[in-house]
Amino acid sequence: MSFVLWIPLVGPLVFAGLSLLLGGSALRRFVGVAASSAVLVSGLLLVSAVLGGSVPDSGGGMLRADALSAYMLSVVGAVGLISTWGGLSSAASSRTKDAAGYEALIALFLAAMSLAVLADSIGLMWAAVEATTIATAFLVGHHRTRRSLEAAWKYVILGSVGVAIALLGIVLIYAASVGTDTPTLSWVLLSQSTRGLDPALITAGGALAVLGFATKSGLAPMHSWLPDAHSQAPAPVSGLMSGVLLSVALYAILRIQSITNLVIGPEFLRTMLSIGGLLSLLVAASLLIRQRDYKRMLAYSSIEHMGLMAIGVAIGPAALPSVLLYILGHGLIKATLFVISGRILKVEGTPVISDVRALLVRRPGLAVPWLIAMAAIVGFPPFSIFFSEVGIIMAGWSVGLGGVVGAALVLLLVIFAAFTRLTVQMTIGAPPDGAAFTPDYSSHGPRLPIILALATTATVAFVAEPVGTLLLQATAVLGGTN
Repeated sequence: MSFVLWIPLVGPLVFAGLSLLLGGSALRRFVGVAASSAVLVSGLLLVSAVLGGSVPDSGGGMLRADALSAYMLSVVGAVGLISTWGGLSSAASSRTKDAAGYEALIALFLAAMSLAVLADSIGLMWAAVEATTIATAFLVGHHRTRRSLEAAWKYVILGSVGVAIALLGIVLIYAASVGTDTPTLSWVLLSQSTRGLDPALITAGGALAVLGFATKSGLAPMHSWLPDAHSQAPAPVSGLMSGVLLSVALYAILRIQSITNLVIGPEFLRTMLSIGGLLSLLVAASLLIRQRDYKRMLAYSSIEHMGLMAIGVAIGPAALPSVLLYILGHGLIKATLFVISGRILKVEGTPVISDVRALLVRRPGLAVPWLIAMAAIVGFPPFSIFFSEVGIIMAGWSVGLGGVVGAALVLLLVIFAAFTRLTVQMTIGAPPDGAAFTPDYSSHGPRLPIILALATTATVAFVAEPVGTLLLQATAVLGGTN
């Protein structure tokens, strides 16, 4: 199965090249879909291998697929497929002179995220995360408007600062291993409790690495790039960035945490992540109350969900299965919402919430999936986000973090109220002018990816085999987390 490790890396690169060669061909539109499919299929094959008891590796030990890596690769492919397939007909992938470059960058973006989750070396993982910054910077500025270019520059500057801090942390972690028999950046070797790593260097390196990757995952107070980038990027790109790029950065934090916890214990990063998580929830709650742009509303929602996931990571093994399920549910639903937001923007011509009225009456083909996805993102059952949030809160109480999860619950209620008000404002009521009209039942794009995403998130929490087993095995991979 080692060759499968190369499919999500080489496949998107091949498709990126094809995008540039195809020129004006209509087939170019499907490059992102094809690249996402390659990543998803390889992820599912690796999941099957891991559940069968094997751990594929390749590239001289640089690439490795344990249960966590295989699961994350499947999430990257699934969210990528929903974003690219659902965004085929949206204004996001507008047919400009840069369309071939746009599709090529999508494929490169998917390859970089795949490398980040498959790399055994935390140095290679860092390089892959940095590669995502380069690819997405051009994608954020794809529309070439003043606001999109400003958002792209802001993203590049703050993202680069974050990954630079993470690099310094990784250098210190490597320095901590110099005193051992085998200096290394291999996650497998660093996570062995018998290596005798220097605690002082691990403390400093772990803190800096987590701080740097927290910038990429959109945690407060390093979040300020996220609303601009996600609101100005094309809708499929916003779906990819919000749905899975943030989670890839959180994956990097999980890997770093499993090393530091073995050496210095869990309390240091637990405090750091709890503070970052609560700050993220506070920022989201404060800014969602008066939000006027529905794409920025979705961006602030991502800050909220990443904050709650960070609290779950801080809690430890009791919450990690819920966090991993959260990553999948949030990714699929957020990709769906951004895809639909792109369609709404195309037909309504405005991102302003107050200018979009009575969608349920005027455009039920868009309003119905929007309402269902909104119910899922705020945590209504039977969608998996509900079970993930309940699991994190219960785990927090069980390990003595009742104050943290209690504060999180209060902020979640505020966010729920804000989302409900904004959603009702857009969808419920009569058309403002009272004029006669014909309801628009068109979905303005492919329906199937939206149906699949919603159906998956509504059922996945009830699937004990193989999903439950995979989540437990992925949690066991991080056995050093206490």
